[in-house]
Amino acid sequence: MKFNPLKEKGLPMEKQVRTWHDIAHRKFNKNEVDCYTRTRQILMNGIEIEAWNFKHNFSRMCDDQETMEFLAQTKRIEDAQQTTINWLAPCDQSVLETTLGYEQVAVDLTAWMAQNETDKYVKVTFDFGLLEDFDHLYRYSQWAYMQHGICPNDIVQGQTDVILGRPTQNHHNCNIIRLRKPYDKNKTTPQTKVNILTLVSGEQQTHNYYAEHGFAYGNELLRETYAEIKDVEEEHVTMYESLIDPTETLYEKLLLHEFTEVCTYHNCYEDEEDELLKPIWEEFLAIELNHLQVAAELFKKHEHRDPEEVIGEEVCHPCHFESQKEYVTKVLNAEIDKRLGTDKDYLYNDELPDDWASYWVQETVGACGDPCEVTIRVINEQKHHDIVRASDKLIDSLPELMSKAMQQKGMTCDTVTPEEYEEMDRECSD
Repeated sequence: MKFNPLKEKGLPMEKQVRTWHDIAHRKFNKNEVDCYTRTRQILMNGIEIEAWNFKHNFSRMCDDQETMEFLAQTKRIEDAQQTTINWLAPCDQSVLETTLGYEQVAVDLTAWMAQNETDKYVKVTFDFGLLEDFDHLYRYSQWAYMQHGICPNDIVQGQTDVILGRPTQNHHNCNIIRLRKPYDKNKTTPQTKVNILTLVSGEQQTHNYYAEHGFAYGNELLRETYAEIKDVEEEHVTMYESLIDPTETLYEKLLLHEFTEVCTYHNCYEDEEDELLKPIWEEFLAIELNHLQVAAELFKKHEHRDPEEVIGEEVCHPCHFESQKEYVTKVLNAEIDKRLGTDKDYLYNDELPDDWASYWVQETVGACGDPCEVTIRVINEQKHHDIVRASDKLIDSLPELMSKAMQQKGMTCDTVTPEEYEEMDRECSD
């Protein structure tokens, strides 16, 4: 059935203020929750943080009283929504357990979007980032096991493979070449706009979580691992946000933020089976419908255009979660050796020029070694193999994939070689 968010009934603003008990008391059981219920919770936390941040920035540049009042009201409402969502995570869920959830969001969300993205250039960018988040899940899985005895499948529940992707040490780039070509706001579909804003929100919140919690462990190598991957997440935010047309006005961006919230809550409500979370998604969808409709009126008043020109007449579907193993494996085999080009394009390892802008960054940050590489050495020293959870066929291809992934330059002194991966795999099999 067609769902036009500009015509659906929302919850009036005066009914959107909630009690402290309603805001803060709910939490899921980490031992019983479905992995994709957890990913929805993590994603929607990021969506609300992005909306809240944007409205504060808009407020600092706005002199229209009516708009200021709307922003003031909704900032508070959305801050309370974010509290409810974020605090669904229970206090006994460790930072590393939550971290595996964050990386499962990144992998399966990006893979879903890539397959449902009609803009070919945007799709290629999604595919490129996908393999980096995939490798982060693999690196953090080693630490979850070493620190807490957690098998990654305790969190990802077998829905997402745990095996190396494009090596994390090769994710560090001159941030200038992370910049991509922006879409044309007058030609791009609402789906593409929502996809990008959803992914920006998720990656931004992943960065924030690592920045705020990476110090929680006393192990120096683990702290450095969080610092390293946090840096990559910053690059991802830079890359994905650069896809957005910079000529969008503030009222246009306000409309798109509200529309993205409606779309993602609608997706979550449709997909959710957990009895604790489904009513939350339903209530917050009703709240955001109201916000969107007010934002649409402000857009019409200040832009003298129809909101449908920007968001269309029906809801988009940016955040469906399901296993993406087959698609990720396909991208892994085809693109593990892909790197950022020098002209907002992409190159492969054997095409990189000697003066490639990212070499000096990688050589500088890796001068004392790479935490993510040392992590594999540490777990191999302790357990004689690393933590891999994937099909036998994919595991058997690991040395070949690693050989393909290796750059000629920018590799650290402690890089785990393809031969060492093969030996680890052999010892694990024995």
